[in-house]
Amino acid sequence: DPTVRAETFPLYLPEDDTSVFKYEDTASSRVHIGAMNEKLTGQRVGIVGLGGTGSYILDFVAKTHVKEIHLFDGNIFLQHNAFRAPGAASEESLKMASKKVEYLAETYSAMRHGIVSHPAYLDESNLDQMTCLDFVFLCMDTGKTKAHIMDMLEEKGLCFIDVGLGILPYEGNYLGGLLRVTTSTPANRETARKEIQSKEAAMEPNEYSTNIQVVELNALNAAFAVIRWKKMFGFYYESESEHHSLYMIRANEIANFGSQRT
Repeated sequence: DPTVRAETFPLYLPEDDTSVFKYEDTASSRVHIGAMNEKLTGQRVGIVGLGGTGSYILDFVAKTHVKEIHLFDGNIFLQHNAFRAPGAASEESLKMASKKVEYLAETYSAMRHGIVSHPAYLDESNLDQMTCLDFVFLCMDTGKTKAHIMDMLEEKGLCFIDVGLGILPYEGNYLGGLLRVTTSTPANRETARKEIQSKEAAMEPNEYSTNIQVVELNALNAAFAVIRWKKMFGFYYESESEHHSLYMIRANEIANFGSQRT
């Protein structure tokens, strides 16, 4: 019988309570990349803003071996969010009108431990919730709150990645624009801050304020950000250490700039 095989693929549960997963990561073990995964082990990662891009960052990071993932957002998970987030929200879950972080924490806690929800907007009064983190993804609109968060992260010496998605209609028939990933480390604070502020200020009318989001662009922006994060910790090989990347939809081009860009 050519359909019979020796492998039965049973469910493998962790042998001890040290694993962050509720069942073994057989996707990594079968291709022998456990050593690369260990480079991310123990990290406490924060995601600020769980909209379209932030929710996909969670989806990708949840499948890594980081110790904790902290979710920061005060918004409710509404019907339109279901169309730009991973998975398929049920009618029942939408009727519950849960906070985004609570809905997503419950969803991903089925797979792993260490999802910590913070169901409130960040401001100057509660930024101390981020002091336990090792790395942060910023997926939020520009404004004073974002500036305060960046100030605090820089003061604490934390690395972070800021993402931006600016989409505009062209000629009434097409969508175009760009995706941005900017990395801030102690080695390039001034350059990163200039890139973040200049790109957001240059978009008049502000492309970010149009709030046009399409799920595949959210996922792509998240993928670029997570790949950059993994490069920083040696998971992926890199020949150049880019700190600022722009993906232009119309030309299907990626422009990368190093930390020394002037």
